[in-house]
Amino acid sequence: MTTFYEFFAGGGMARAGLGKGWSCTFANDVSEMKGHVYAKNWGNNHLIVNDVANVSEGQLPGVADLAWASFPCQDLSLAGNYEGIGHRYSKNKTRSGTFWPFWALMKRLADEQRAPKIIALENVYGVLRSNQGNDFRAIASAFSGAGYRFGAMVIDARHFVPQSRPRVFFISVRKDVRLAPELLSASPDSLWHPRALLEAYELLSREARRKWVWWNLPVPSRRQQIFNDIISNKPVGVTWHTKEQTANLLSIMSDKNLAKVKDAQKEKKRVVGGLYRRTRVEKGERKQRAEVRFDDVSGCLRTPAGGSSRQIILVVKGKSVRSRLLAPLEAAKLMGLDENFILPTRYNDAYHVVGDGVVVPVVRYLSEHLFEPISAETSFSLAAE
Repeated sequence: MTTFYEFFAGGGMARAGLGKGWSCTFANDVSEMKGHVYAKNWGNNHLIVNDVANVSEGQLPGVADLAWASFPCQDLSLAGNYEGIGHRYSKNKTRSGTFWPFWALMKRLADEQRAPKIIALENVYGVLRSNQGNDFRAIASAFSGAGYRFGAMVIDARHFVPQSRPRVFFISVRKDVRLAPELLSASPDSLWHPRALLEAYELLSREARRKWVWWNLPVPSRRQQIFNDIISNKPVGVTWHTKEQTANLLSIMSDKNLAKVKDAQKEKKRVVGGLYRRTRVEKGERKQRAEVRFDDVSGCLRTPAGGSSRQIILVVKGKSVRSRLLAPLEAAKLMGLDENFILPTRYNDAYHVVGDGVVVPVVRYLSEHLFEPISAETSFSLAAE
């Protein structure tokens, strides 16, 4: 059976995506709450709840086929002012800077001839441009300096679930592992390699570009589920807003967004939209606005750092307009988790576990088309090169 380590594991959503053909031999997260959720769903035999900087190589058994790391993204996004992963020797550590102690651990495994066959990183789209592109270059240099061949892709979860959630995936492979030709492409594919990624690639060092590969993935099957399918008329864990609360949301909509609601009311069926509160500058004045989308796709789930980050559901059916927060189970389904996944009872905790996670079908897709074919390959002798 193929084995893996799961770093920054959260509730174990990468584990859920990899599936039963994979055996987890080590899992780690710094959060006690998330560790409790992980243990509830997967057991705690291989779980260590601690800062990754305090994890030793002796706690990692054997040689893993895969090391998965969804390292914290706060400082790679607008919410974190794009402060980035920081320099590996900097005393001013950012939350996203936990990449460096993770990478130091990978290097110590390599020193013991136990480097994982595959190292996969997942993070937000902002990693392509954060810190003037230096974060992307630093990660690429880390891989190339360790002898890994690697490439990156942007995969939007909307191909698999009704949620708009573009994420950057770095996939690197140990230099002694064969790569089947069908896994590689001679050039970038616009589906997985958007302009921002190509611009980030152009800024890499010559050595990093020499070890770069363009991963070849098939086009996903057409998604069957829409946002409306996930939203319940009888949600658990949240209550419907009062008429006054809903009216207040409508009152802070722009004419453009109100027009969307009116168009939805003309439909002969229930229409579901996702709504966020935003602060906009209009004629030099900052105003809070409610912005809604009715395109059968949810906005990107985020952790509940504040009221504005919580997604609100607008359910329209004729003259009826109702609103409420997205329910925890609905959020879990938008991440591809099934109803058997055990969530925390507190709303914010449940939303935090889900919003910080990786979309389960995306991991399954990567596993099927990259991880499993690569892990099945035998290594060759470096001395023969």
